[in-house]
Amino acid sequence: MPHTPAKAPQESGAALSHGLKQRHLSMIALGGVIGAGLFVGSGAGIAAAGPSIVLAYALSGLLVMLVMRMLGEMSAAYPSSGSFSSHAERAIGPWAGFTAGWSFWVLLCTAVGLEGIGAAKIVTGWLPGTPEWAWVALFMLVFCGTNLAAVKNFGEFEFWFAALKVGAIALFLVLGVLAVAGVLPGTDSPGTAHLTDLFPGGGEGLVVGLLASVFAYGGLETVTIAAAESEDPVRGVASAVRTAMWRIALFYVGSMAVIVTLVPWDSAEIAEKGPYVAALDALGIPGAGQLMNVIVLIALLSAMNANVYGASRITYSLVERGLGPKALGRVSSGVPRVAVLASSVFGFLCVVLSYWRPDDVFSWLLNMIGAVILVVWIIVAVSQLRLRRALEREAPDRLTVRMWAFPHLTWVALAGMATIFVLMAREPDTRVQLYATGAMTLVLASVGYARQKRLLVASV
Repeated sequence: MPHTPAKAPQESGAALSHGLKQRHLSMIALGGVIGAGLFVGSGAGIAAAGPSIVLAYALSGLLVMLVMRMLGEMSAAYPSSGSFSSHAERAIGPWAGFTAGWSFWVLLCTAVGLEGIGAAKIVTGWLPGTPEWAWVALFMLVFCGTNLAAVKNFGEFEFWFAALKVGAIALFLVLGVLAVAGVLPGTDSPGTAHLTDLFPGGGEGLVVGLLASVFAYGGLETVTIAAAESEDPVRGVASAVRTAMWRIALFYVGSMAVIVTLVPWDSAEIAEKGPYVAALDALGIPGAGQLMNVIVLIALLSAMNANVYGASRITYSLVERGLGPKALGRVSSGVPRVAVLASSVFGFLCVVLSYWRPDDVFSWLLNMIGAVILVVWIIVAVSQLRLRRALEREAPDRLTVRMWAFPHLTWVALAGMATIFVLMAREPDTRVQLYATGAMTLVLASVGYARQKRLLVASV
């Protein structure tokens, strides 16, 4: 019996509170995405691609904008804490919702560990001799506790965290542009001296930079998950998605352009200090580099906070729709606290990993999650193709946010994702990520499909 796209999965969402305001949603849209990928991971992209990293971030940024527009269309029509997972169930079938939801849960839980380890490395740099694992444990306790509290408390916490790092990047851009223009006191403009070789790594370098930039954008989807707990879900998600788009272009692409103009792309300081700190140190502003280290720490902690939140809410939605263990769906004071604890387990496991394998745990975790975000984006695009046609037929009034040039740009986005998969298969460093993600997706899809068939047989 084929699945009917027009029918909605069963999710009441009534047990969740609605304590998030519009300002919370706008900052959550950035809180989950401005973290290790941008502040730390971009250094590897610059080292491989050189100045062409700007092109890489611009291309992947366009792809992300298309995905967010598709997701915004569906989430405004059907606000749900399951976001793309519930849309996939509605459009394709329960097995697709199961696969998308639990894949993203693994991604977010792993990201929590990555952010915690990245933050601990910064603190141990300031306090040599203190154990890295102890800081990871402390951060996990703080953010597990934050997410166990009322959602409005999480919203306030994340609002101020995200506001600080957005303000810091804005200030960084202003200082960088002034320095490049030669009007910042005490600094000499480098002009275009660092941009003479735009493609030092050739096509292969651009590919590595493109892959690094794609994974840096992962987490932006959290805003559509949070929309279900806002005061006005439809208006909230529409506004948050729109503002997130121009901020992507400004913060990501703009900051990459400033960095590669101010600092030679092959500078050892980019790898040692991080690209943002290296750029500020190049300006010679006293204490600016260390101040940026503080901002990077805040960014990592903010992303941890947002990712614990996102993981717990996607778990809650999966349970509500019968796609997960019922015990994880228990709600207390409007918060799915068992889901929060379950989503924090891997972060606490990283305490052990950072003690056991401190030197390579970060790269190991990155390889583990690999291309999961691309799998999620593909499911988003396929779901939007099917749901849009169903909405136009049966509920056109729900289309308060519309995908541009439908269906042409949706197909363009799918082609872009397929191209990235092909590029990953060609690169030895990313091939292992592709295989790991493929294996996990196949297992989840098989479990989800078998479960769907079993329930279908039982209902006959």
